[in-house]
Amino acid sequence: MTDWTIRAGLALLIAAGSAQAGPRFAPIAAPDHVYDGGWEHFVGGGLAAFDCDGDHLPELYAAGGSNPAKLLRNRSTNATLEFEAATPDALALTGVIGAYPLDIDGDGHLDLMILRVGENRLLRGGPDCSFAAFAAHDLPTGDRWTTAFSATWEEGQSLPTLAFGHYVDRSNPDGPFEACDINHLFRPDGDSYRPAMVLEPGFCPLSMLFSDWSGTGRADLRISNDRHYYVKGGEEQLWAMEANPRLFTQADGWQSHQLWGMGIAARDITGDGRQEVFLTSMADQRLQVLAPGGAPRFEDVPYEWGTTAHRPYTGGDGRPATGWHVQFGDVQNDGRDDVFITKGNVQQMPGSAMDDPNNLLIQTDAGFVEAGLEAGLASMHRGRGAVFADLNGDGLLDVAVINRRAPLEIWQNVTDTTGTWLAVTLDQPAPNRRAVGAFIEVDTGQRVYLREITIGGGHAGGSALPAHFGLGDAETVRLRIRWPQGGWSDWMDTQTNQRIRISPQGEITAY
Repeated sequence: MTDWTIRAGLALLIAAGSAQAGPRFAPIAAPDHVYDGGWEHFVGGGLAAFDCDGDHLPELYAAGGSNPAKLLRNRSTNATLEFEAATPDALALTGVIGAYPLDIDGDGHLDLMILRVGENRLLRGGPDCSFAAFAAHDLPTGDRWTTAFSATWEEGQSLPTLAFGHYVDRSNPDGPFEACDINHLFRPDGDSYRPAMVLEPGFCPLSMLFSDWSGTGRADLRISNDRHYYVKGGEEQLWAMEANPRLFTQADGWQSHQLWGMGIAARDITGDGRQEVFLTSMADQRLQVLAPGGAPRFEDVPYEWGTTAHRPYTGGDGRPATGWHVQFGDVQNDGRDDVFITKGNVQQMPGSAMDDPNNLLIQTDAGFVEAGLEAGLASMHRGRGAVFADLNGDGLLDVAVINRRAPLEIWQNVTDTTGTWLAVTLDQPAPNRRAVGAFIEVDTGQRVYLREITIGGGHAGGSALPAHFGLGDAETVRLRIRWPQGGWSDWMDTQTNQRIRISPQGEITAY
């Protein structure tokens, strides 16, 4: 083990707040919804979370596969979670793999990029969760099988750069094995988009994420690929977003990683200012740390960290587990980020577990421990997409999961003893209203927490929500922002246990 991995491991031993009781979740009645379909919907099943009616409570948009996708309006109170199905015609699409919210035109209403088996749809958001075709932007990706998406604003652009990952080429008569499709990148040219740039080779992506891993102000594109289909020569990829995008290679410090990649999440969980990357897979899940020095050198953390989650922890099925959506979040607000992973067999793969419960990996002083069963999240359905977020505004992270051929599930966080928290929304002038690409630092006096505002990652679905910080016993904190393509702001002071909005002028507004 190298010195830097030892130092990163020691950072986990720093207590960020007082000890808390274990997390608990209670299931709530959810609207009927099932993600279904044939082999083209073995993957996907994404869930998007975003506020489309201005009440500061996130709606959920659930992919349906062969069933119509569904919008679940949030009718929660601070004490309870409640959703009702209220899907406008524009969103009731079939063939939906997943969706990602983003404000592409900077009008303050979140739009939806909907990934499909078939033509993708970009829908323009309007007041009170209304959506319409976005005629202003033509993004021809063709009649493909789109399973991954990410977006970022590059310097000086009035529109976001968009990346689409396409799975198997359905027109290839020799498919599906070793028939991975190409990927597409759309870069803006003023107020419109250039023709699509092809990113190849493609290795059947199931998740992608633009992230400024180097801290230089440029977001590069990481792609997690499904080894089950690329078979020969395929690997994880990191594209350098230069004038002519190129793959990072071993000469740059990049190391080849091969896995059955399903989902991506990034977060600085060790407090060293560099973001770790969590990759879900069939069998081992991989948490990777970035080595110092400026090279894109990511290495797996030691097994002793407790993050491999390679077999089911309950249910009696000892075969390898299959991970899908992954997301970081502090379920107890104790100042340590935890990890939620959906699990479930692709369909009937005999070498993988059928009874495969979701994971809730709780960060402790000595690493991570499994708490899915005790917390009440150990569903045996085939989990796919998920949302791990505060759904009713009480400062606690709740959970919603789409299941394949089983009902959607929602759980409310009812943990008895929790720490303080802060939810931060960034608001800057158009075009990049939500400051995608920004970093937020929150300093409690004991530790500095880092968050990056991104679009992408997870598995086939993402959220456009405030950045949530669990802060232990801190009652006041200071924070600063590195705005996109800019420098760090001055430090600002604020109280905890509230939602705040911050402008580039340093104005903090509670809401």
